[in-house]
Amino acid sequence: TWVLDDVFNNFKESNGMFKKALGEDIKGLMSLYEASQLGTEGEDTLFEAGKFSGHLLKTSLSHLDHHQARIVGNTLENPHHKTLASFMARKFFVTSQGTNTWLNLLKEVAKTDFSMVQSLHQNEIVQISKWWKELGLAKELKFARDQPLKWYIWAMACLTDPKLSEERVELTKPISFIYLIDDIFDVNGTLDELILFTEAVNRWDITAIDHLPDYMKICLKALDDITNEFSYKVYKRHGWNPLQYLKKMWASLCNAFLVEAKWFASGKLPKSEEYLKNGIVSSGVIVIVVHFLFLLGQNITKQNVEVLNDTPAIISSTATILRLWDDLGSAKDENQDGNDGSYVRCYLEQHQGCSIEEAREKTVNMISDEWKKLNRELLSPNPFPATFTSASLNLARTVPLMYNYDGNQCLPSLKEYMKSMLYETVSM
Repeated sequence: TWVLDDVFNNFKESNGMFKKALGEDIKGLMSLYEASQLGTEGEDTLFEAGKFSGHLLKTSLSHLDHHQARIVGNTLENPHHKTLASFMARKFFVTSQGTNTWLNLLKEVAKTDFSMVQSLHQNEIVQISKWWKELGLAKELKFARDQPLKWYIWAMACLTDPKLSEERVELTKPISFIYLIDDIFDVNGTLDELILFTEAVNRWDITAIDHLPDYMKICLKALDDITNEFSYKVYKRHGWNPLQYLKKMWASLCNAFLVEAKWFASGKLPKSEEYLKNGIVSSGVIVIVVHFLFLLGQNITKQNVEVLNDTPAIISSTATILRLWDDLGSAKDENQDGNDGSYVRCYLEQHQGCSIEEAREKTVNMISDEWKKLNRELLSPNPFPATFTSASLNLARTVPLMYNYDGNQCLPSLKEYMKSMLYETVSM
């Protein structure tokens, strides 16, 4: 049910300010803050409610007891709508207290379910590790990242249904190649080599790649193999052959990578708007989304596939959220010394006199705006099945885990998520 944000005017004084008495109701403030995360464009009252409740909750932390402060802090850091449900469920075991009989029974059932799903994920990791080792690219492409577990986390977070075990394993494979090809462009390839590589991907003729460096030949042959295998499995299961469409998506990704490589080789940064438009493609989100659309196999039609060519908001907003989060990172991704772009850098170059703090605040506000666009898309009719919509939302929810670096160039949220979801047992 769609609720107009005017309903939140009931919490305001006659002067338009939110009632001060609300600050005494911590649970009410938490609910108000959670509701504000569902706001869409133009819902100014809901946006104000989020700022108001968030401010009061932050100031309340100093005088709450340890347990209450932990719950409030978790709400501020991980609002339900923008956080993976599995992550929230794990925290529920820690933050929920009491002797309520039905709640304790629910926790027992949830604990059993969590343990069963955890075992399933561990088995999937074994499959991924075996595939990655046999592929041999870690030895051939020593400059590239070797992180199959991290790549699997994307698939695990997007496709949460326990029945989608094979789909998670298959989705991890193209995700790994997004990272590998990104490293070819950012870390190892010369501009001339990158041009040849991009042309080869656009032609997709594996018999005509002798002019490429050996490491590029190896990567392109492996990409061809996994794309053909993936397409065969989709055709066998769902009766739809996505091969030509997947080739087109990989070509688009490499074209976007090459645009960035040419910018940085020239020493001239593009305007921030131009950078972000290309960054939506180079984020790799479109490639991921297309692959899990075909893997899910529900309601695949020529019309639905063609809609993806126009990059609907459910994809573009998620891609923008990823690109801007990535660029906000204070650390170089994976401590690499490659040529990696940044919206913040482009914005500072374009707006002389603007401080880095102002540019970062601008970027944070843009992420918030993209969430509003994504929320609108989630609430509006679209031609995609519910499982696809859910996976797309989970992709956006996963982004902070992957790019929220701390001062030590580490990803503490990702580390906590991996540890809790894959290795720790659940205590009551």
